[in-house]
Amino acid sequence: MTFKISPRKNTRIATVFMLGTIASLGPLTPIHAATTTTTFQVTATVQASCVIQAANLSFGNYSGSQTDATSTLQVTCTNSTPYNIGLNAGTGSGASVSNRKMTLNSTSTLPYFLYSDSARTNNWGNTPNQDTVSGTGNGSAQSLTIYGRIQAGNYPNPGSYADTITVTVNF
Repeated sequence: MTFKISPRKNTRIATVFMLGTIASLGPLTPIHAATTTTTFQVTATVQASCVIQAANLSFGNYSGSQTDATSTLQVTCTNSTPYNIGLNAGTGSGASVSNRKMTLNSTSTLPYFLYSDSARTNNWGNTPNQDTVSGTGNGSAQSLTIYGRIQAGNYPNPGSYADTITVTVNF
């Protein structure tokens, strides 16, 4: 007697044999090289800082009567940073923080005043804790208004008068 195995049966036997061989190997897991780990810290030191910007103050045309004008400072300081802002006397000849002077060609002066309040009673100078403006930074821009005034009764030579004020932030 001769047995004949059909080609289809051969394929089945080969498949069963292959599956049995693979199963006998056990679970297959990838082979990894050895590993090690470490950690590191990420640090930063935040320094107290402030940035200030100032807009020009223009009185416009002056004709001898009292003239008021305002300007704005923007101060941005790091969160919780205390600051103190002072305004110097300016560049006018003979000026002081309580009597500033715009000049025309270094010969004529026009006195004016800068205040920290809208009633124009608190002179804005540069002596910390005396005539400066204090605050605490919050990380955002904070607006401060400068209130200017030219008193009535000044009649200097006609022309364009100017002065330059330096703003100082102590923090």
